[in-house]
Amino acid sequence: MEDTIPETAALPGFSLIIGNFIAPSIMSKYGRRFANLLSMVPLIIGWVCIVFAGSIPILMLARFFHGICMGMCTSLGSLLIGEYTSPRNRGAFLMTISVFIAMAALLVHTMGSYFTWQVTALVCASIAVVDFFIVLWSPESPSWLAAQGRYEESKRVFRWLRGDDEETELKLMIEASILVKESKQDTNVSEPLAEKFKRNVVYFNTTIRKREFYRPIIIMMHIYTIAQWSGVNVMVPYADDLFHLVVGPDANIPLLLITLDIHRIIANIFAIYIIKKVKRRTMWFTTVGINIYAYLATAGYTHAKDMGYLPFDHPAFGILLTHILMFAVATGSLSLCFIIAGEIFPLEYKNLAGGISVLFYSGNLFLSVKTVPYLFRTWGVHGAYLIYASIISYCFLITWIFLPETKDRTLQDIEDEFRGRPLSPEELKSVQSLTSWKVHNPDRRCSTPALV
Repeated sequence: MEDTIPETAALPGFSLIIGNFIAPSIMSKYGRRFANLLSMVPLIIGWVCIVFAGSIPILMLARFFHGICMGMCTSLGSLLIGEYTSPRNRGAFLMTISVFIAMAALLVHTMGSYFTWQVTALVCASIAVVDFFIVLWSPESPSWLAAQGRYEESKRVFRWLRGDDEETELKLMIEASILVKESKQDTNVSEPLAEKFKRNVVYFNTTIRKREFYRPIIIMMHIYTIAQWSGVNVMVPYADDLFHLVVGPDANIPLLLITLDIHRIIANIFAIYIIKKVKRRTMWFTTVGINIYAYLATAGYTHAKDMGYLPFDHPAFGILLTHILMFAVATGSLSLCFIIAGEIFPLEYKNLAGGISVLFYSGNLFLSVKTVPYLFRTWGVHGAYLIYASIISYCFLITWIFLPETKDRTLQDIEDEFRGRPLSPEELKSVQSLTSWKVHNPDRRCSTPALV
């Protein structure tokens, strides 16, 4: 059974890619809520498979389904919360993703330590069913409704979610949606397949050159890489190996794992308070810096311990270093990636750009989980942690250069910064004319209905 741990733990990183490709087209065409409901289906199927599993292949099939759900939710969750919430509260709400992930980990680890895995899976399946009905009764995203031309419904949902104090953002969101919708109307005509292909090629070539398209992708590629190599994929699936190597062979694994999960929850809740007070860049670079320090300190400690250089040793040192690493992961290295992902993608390309960047989330998830046993066996904890520190140090430098400040800013304002300036109606129509192969009248203006 132990030989299958790398395969079963890493499998969601592969199937996550499938879910990542499914989600963007569904949430663009049918809405965020429908995509969210659909993501619950493989989640529930996966837990039911585990409840009745009698062999390793069934367990791996369950993990495959869970990976599909993860792939759909990774981009969908941050996107939906970003569209639901006010700029002043967006960071705190996005941080709750990490809080509930930590609470779920604590629940599963605690139940797994004292109950059978079938009982644990049954409880998780029940929670997934409750989640399905919560999503079923939730409203659709006002941004998606506006993009579909359902302006009155969008205004009603927006005000239900945020009240009547953010009419300016609502007005700008609907005006931008009207501009995009009017400029795309000419594409809804019949045309030969060859012309459609040529049009799509031109549109793609034009899109990938836009700063507001490729810069957020580059940023999120490196942020997702930091998240997956930050240590969470060592501390969760390989906690037994980690504590035995860092703390000692007599470590009480269930107790240490539960205390680590409790620490994670406390750190996440602490981060919710801090995220409302501190700028995103400050919090991101501080926590990633602590993450790098924890890696280097643990590498030095375990190497000195293995070589007999320490004049004295105590399990508390290894426990302390592991908790420092968890603090960095819980307050920033992992949790902030969901916040930033919900803020930096422009509405027009949110599905495509988010889907592309999540490929790096899934790819790094698979690689990081799959390679832990090999690195521990051949390089030791100190060698593995030095490699991890090098990876996130490089990504730290890239995000330092390109990541803008997003705290308390509207999504439209962030998009305008990536573009370099607000996009005028004439420029928007000119860009969209590439997709319709028609020349628009440069004097044409859209008539924006007054908000009521």
